[in-house]
Amino acid sequence: MSLHTDMPTRAQVDRLLDSRNPVSVSIYVPTDPVSDGEAERIELGNLAGEAERQLAAARTAKADTAAVVDALADLVEDSELWRYRARSLAVFVTPESAATFRLPNRLVPVVEVSDRFHVKPLLRAITFPQVALVLALAQGSVRVVEVAPDVEPTTVEVPGLPRDVASAVGKASIRDRSPSRRLQGAEGQKVRMRQFARQVDQALRPLLGGHGVPLVLAAAEPLDSIYRSVSTYPLLAASSIGGSPEGKSDADLAAEARGVLDELNAATLREVQELYRRRESESRAVGDLAVVARAATFGAVDTVLVDIDETVPGAIDEQTGAIELSDADDAVNYGVVDEIARRVWRTGGTVLAVRREDVPGDGPAAAILRYALGA
Repeated sequence: MSLHTDMPTRAQVDRLLDSRNPVSVSIYVPTDPVSDGEAERIELGNLAGEAERQLAAARTAKADTAAVVDALADLVEDSELWRYRARSLAVFVTPESAATFRLPNRLVPVVEVSDRFHVKPLLRAITFPQVALVLALAQGSVRVVEVAPDVEPTTVEVPGLPRDVASAVGKASIRDRSPSRRLQGAEGQKVRMRQFARQVDQALRPLLGGHGVPLVLAAAEPLDSIYRSVSTYPLLAASSIGGSPEGKSDADLAAEARGVLDELNAATLREVQELYRRRESESRAVGDLAVVARAATFGAVDTVLVDIDETVPGAIDEQTGAIELSDADDAVNYGVVDEIARRVWRTGGTVLAVRREDVPGDGPAAAILRYALGA
């Protein structure tokens, strides 16, 4: 599967969040999926120059600075990296390592130098998916279509995917009326469709495993309900693209799938915001940054909403959760909100990286608590 994105797995996010190196450089570059990539290369080069300036201001060892600068220069010149582009490129570099992720979300340019990586913008791509696969399922055909922002949808080749119901069950026609146990009439057709659906589900497992993208089903009844009854994929979207997909082009399916994704993302955000309002009366919803930091430190946060764009320079005490703010002009600093997100993520909470207007209250973070904090 050659997606235009390479989303990080949870294990990869864990490693980024847990990484500690005095020379950790995080860069986010907006990219255009349909450009030739030249402007993006130049932008990464410019941001690399800013990273070098910050490293110099922090009096970083020359050897470490040179290693980071060389790694970034290699990425600028890496033709394979720029062969496919999504909407943003995330780059994480230390003197010993370099990692990149192509993301479906449009992010603002960022350069941060610290003793850890600036991961909060990356979480936006995980919070609200913009990439999906469409399973177009009909009795006479099946196809899988990749959908991503700003690029043409493409059909994905899936090894072992059955062509249709009849061939999947070894029949010339699904309407075969020869008596075979109970496989006769409408009931027999449904049994064969269920067999077909199981084969489709099994064929999709290697493709879907590890990618973590929503699967949008395009099917008419009864095949829609039948497939849902046998599907093992946890990210199968609750809403379907209705009607037979056989008369729809890949572009038609992609347009309808984007609507399903928008509904999915909006519903997720609404549910969390409504829960926040309900929990306020129980002293289990807080918007004060100092209280959120303390709750995150104690593992008391169930869900946190953080402003994807704002950085609050400073640190959080490892034991008490107390915030110590720092000068925004410090050569090396780390965001308090980023550290809140890290602590919530690593204690099994949910992190939703959103726009400022979607954070309840007037602060850069708001949290739903597992239990009310004591005085």
